[in-house]
Amino acid sequence: MKNTLLALLMIGASVLPASAQTVPTLPFESVPDPLTMPDDVHLGEIAGVAVNSKKHVFVFSRGNSVGPSYMATAAQLLEFDEKGKFVREIGKNLYAWSYAHAVRIDKDDNIWVVDKGSDMILKMNPQGRVVWVFGRKGEASHFMTPPDYASTLTGLLNRAGVAITTPANNNPRNPVPVHRDNVFNQPTDVAWDSKGNSYFSDGYVNSRVGKANARGEWVASWGSLGSGPGQFDTPHGVAVSPADEVYVADRGNRRIQVFDTDGKFLRQFTIDVPVPTTGKIVYGTEQPNAKTGSQAPGAPDALCMTPGPNPVLFVGDLYPSRVYKVSLEGKLLGVYGQPGRNLGEFGWIHAIACPSENEIWVGELINWRVQKLVIKNNGRSSSGR
Repeated sequence: MKNTLLALLMIGASVLPASAQTVPTLPFESVPDPLTMPDDVHLGEIAGVAVNSKKHVFVFSRGNSVGPSYMATAAQLLEFDEKGKFVREIGKNLYAWSYAHAVRIDKDDNIWVVDKGSDMILKMNPQGRVVWVFGRKGEASHFMTPPDYASTLTGLLNRAGVAITTPANNNPRNPVPVHRDNVFNQPTDVAWDSKGNSYFSDGYVNSRVGKANARGEWVASWGSLGSGPGQFDTPHGVAVSPADEVYVADRGNRRIQVFDTDGKFLRQFTIDVPVPTTGKIVYGTEQPNAKTGSQAPGAPDALCMTPGPNPVLFVGDLYPSRVYKVSLEGKLLGVYGQPGRNLGEFGWIHAIACPSENEIWVGELINWRVQKLVIKNNGRSSSGR
């Protein structure tokens, strides 16, 4: 499937007026059935996907649901070999499993998992054994643990006919949570710099980035809820460049912010591409003109940086569900796909792994699948542009 779209790109320390550019055609193929599943294993919503140095593919799926329909455990980590053949399930019945969000592989092939439901981030060795634990799961003996915030409980009680006074600004971020070291509130992603420091996007409630050193010791955090430089509205992904610049997918603010390793704001840019008339979304409400919010076109839901000295970013959004190729300076290089249910189409992109510019793995929430995209002509148009 080929796409040539007019892009409006905003870039700078503050978002500058956009200038029009013609985006080159970027042809690609979606490989049919890239993963071979056992008969008794089924994918659910794909929250995370990653590829290690052996080209093994790791999928963090909201499958294998256990428990009641509300607050069921929905997390399962699966490994496939370089040919897509199922290898194993990692961490079966692990205590941290609650609601899958991301899986990443570091330079030493350690497996890192981010579980939004348990507020935990784990480092596993290549054999799949837990070696580091960040955060702590709410105790099973307690009821008042996420997602049972006051905002949720007041709605349940109202519907049950209980007379209550609903607090003003009734949402999980009110009152504004107090940031605590080593404690998450619905974390989303993890990445590393050249010195082995870890960066955590944290996340739906805390609206910050946390940092731990190469020994696993918490050293800093930055950010707060808001729309100014260095503030976040659902920081949903993080990646680090060879120059140790930290890229944060600030989904609710529809932008990518860039920081140094101490959290100093450097610049930001926005992906602003007209929504195509082809393809119908598979879930949700169409908002083609939205400029903020998680469902706005170009709001970065998934973020991946290619390896090597000259990387690029691949970014996916929920609406309309496309993959964008972007330079580290924020220049839009191309667009892949459209919304839909067929190969080469997407439904709520939540995860991207990019072992190279010519191979991209995309995890979808609504379509319950992982697609392997093989890029043709090194990502150039047929005219060689």
